[in-house]
Amino acid sequence: MAKKEKPEEDSLKGKAGKEPEAQNSKAQASQAQEAKKAAEEPAKEQENAEDAAAEGEAPKDPVKAQIEELKDKCMRQMAEFENFRKRTDKEKAQMFDTGAAHVIEKILPVVDNFERGLATAPADEGSKAFAEGMSMIYKQLTKALEDLGVTPIEALGQEFDPNLHNAVMQTEATEEYPAGTVAQEMQKGYMYHDTVIRHSMVAVAG
Repeated sequence: MAKKEKPEEDSLKGKAGKEPEAQNSKAQASQAQEAKKAAEEPAKEQENAEDAAAEGEAPKDPVKAQIEELKDKCMRQMAEFENFRKRTDKEKAQMFDTGAAHVIEKILPVVDNFERGLATAPADEGSKAFAEGMSMIYKQLTKALEDLGVTPIEALGQEFDPNLHNAVMQTEATEEYPAGTVAQEMQKGYMYHDTVIRHSMVAVAG
């Protein structure tokens, strides 16, 4: 009976010896697969980069992408600031023109009075010096207005223009002043650059 049990013991020993060997083989195979995958990953990344380059899409660099984003924001803010500066300058110019126009409107009656005074100045020798002084002041005043951009509106003999002239009466047409033209100017009109400060008060031939 003892001799018959010996082969069974040998068989169990053989199996026990083979189990560690099988486990080692499996571990080695698993390690080999992992090493193969690790070796294949750079090749796959390189292949993906090559595919992206072939398709015209460069691989994205996070640092470069962030730099491009910041540059875009900076350019947008610079454009917004430039628009704000231009808008502010325009508003300032408009405010200056509006204020200047109000001041000029107040000065024009003074110019009218100078013209009336010079037109009625006495011609005697005793008043000549006084009239010359008034004329000099009048010329200085009109020169200052001209330097500011104030110019008189041409009216007499011109075709009537409702944008420049204010018709207050009508006269008979003549060869010198045909119908539709300004035959008489009662009050001189003025412009400030391209803006009418005061319309010319005229009589129109009809």
